[in-house]
Amino acid sequence: MSGAVDLSALKERAAAPPPQAPTPPGDGAAAPAASGGTGLTPVIDVTEATFEAEVLVRSQQVPVVVDLWATWCEPCKQLSPLLEKLAHEAGGTWVLAKVDVDANPRIAQAFGVQSVPTVVAIAGGQPLADFQGAQPEPQLRQWLAAVQQATAGKLSGPPAGDGAEDEPEPEDPRFVAAEAALDEGDLSAAEAEFQKILDEEPANAEAQGAIRQVRFLARVQSVDPGAVAAADAAPNDIDAQLQAADVELYSQAPDAAFARLIGVVARSAGDDKTRVRTRLLELFELFDPAEPVVMTARRKLAAALY
Repeated sequence: MSGAVDLSALKERAAAPPPQAPTPPGDGAAAPAASGGTGLTPVIDVTEATFEAEVLVRSQQVPVVVDLWATWCEPCKQLSPLLEKLAHEAGGTWVLAKVDVDANPRIAQAFGVQSVPTVVAIAGGQPLADFQGAQPEPQLRQWLAAVQQATAGKLSGPPAGDGAEDEPEPEDPRFVAAEAALDEGDLSAAEAEFQKILDEEPANAEAQGAIRQVRFLARVQSVDPGAVAAADAAPNDIDAQLQAADVELYSQAPDAAFARLIGVVARSAGDDKTRVRTRLLELFELFDPAEPVVMTARRKLAAALY
């Protein structure tokens, strides 16, 4: 989702954050209850905190149809119940994710919503198709059939189940050790444990993402909370700009952090330009590369470089 690097799970375990830095929203998504035989709930309410798990991750299994609605929207009152009906009929072969745009403005911003209702089909973590406004049932069925046809054989499919609770997967003891270090607030030990995993499995994406976040947290905790004001007062101080960008990103303002460093890249040369560009690319890696905030910043960085 645009504008959020979710460090909450790590940050809650780590040592105290820098003073005055706002706490990002948590990611406490509850596991969905099984429905039918698929193990998926056909209709779910999604918030900014649960968007990644319930939409982006879920869309690796089945298409997720995101219904962006508002309580004051009259067409939404016609469309949403119809979508819910069709989702229940589908039995988990696709999932309806309902998003109240007033309560979750960052999700609406990420999709570039200009009016409601807006409906977006997500598959494999990427937008596939969308429409705006209420639609009659025949057109909805046709649209949904096209979405399912376009994703046939390309997703992992709903988890198998017979209505009984699935057995939980055993925890990887290597990650248990890393999480224990985080529970104790020992970021250095946590980094070392994640590094052990990467030494054994260099392509382990979970460990790669975790170690990047741990390193970022360790660095930002030593930054003066007045770093942004100090950087604004000294625009040519590279160290000050890097520290300020860390604080802005930690404070859930990635647009500001990226814009700051892109500006430094544009007006710098030589080693300074290379150093800031390298840091900016490291910050991009804290996000899903498909997030709009990152894609926009990459385009602006390319323009600043050339």
